[in-house]
Amino acid sequence: MSATPKAFHAEQNKQYTFRPMNIADLDAVMEIEPHIYTHPWTRGNFSDSLSSGYSAWVLERNDEMIGYALLMMVMDEAHLLNLSIAKAYQKQGLGRDLLEHMMQIARNHHALNMFLEVRPSNISAIALYEKIGFNEMAIRRNYYPAKSGREDAVLMGLAL
Repeated sequence: MSATPKAFHAEQNKQYTFRPMNIADLDAVMEIEPHIYTHPWTRGNFSDSLSSGYSAWVLERNDEMIGYALLMMVMDEAHLLNLSIAKAYQKQGLGRDLLEHMMQIARNHHALNMFLEVRPSNISAIALYEKIGFNEMAIRRNYYPAKSGREDAVLMGLAL
């Protein structure tokens, strides 16, 4: 990953690709993850997800990873486990593009619904999910680790 990637707008420049994530991608994932989360996933979390057969995808531009997402399928339900865009590429529509890609992956697996958890403090993510059509379903108390104790999670769902 380059130190200062050039920003671009997804709407204006769709020169990026989606591809399945593999174990060789974890170095690049681990370069992004701690810069965008206060409590990032570990390499083991990603490795275990890949070993478990979860649907994991990378968003690339010019062979540079700029985002990734993981989806767990259970029967006819899809659970979005992680959706991440590198800090330099946020606020450009790429999160929406990646989310829509993952929704299509879920549909391809015959999912009827998609679910996710999000921190209530992650206002921009909640706004994106609501814009796509996700609705708040419940609050999971003390779900996430936080700097001072635990933080709740908002459980959101969408009929596909």
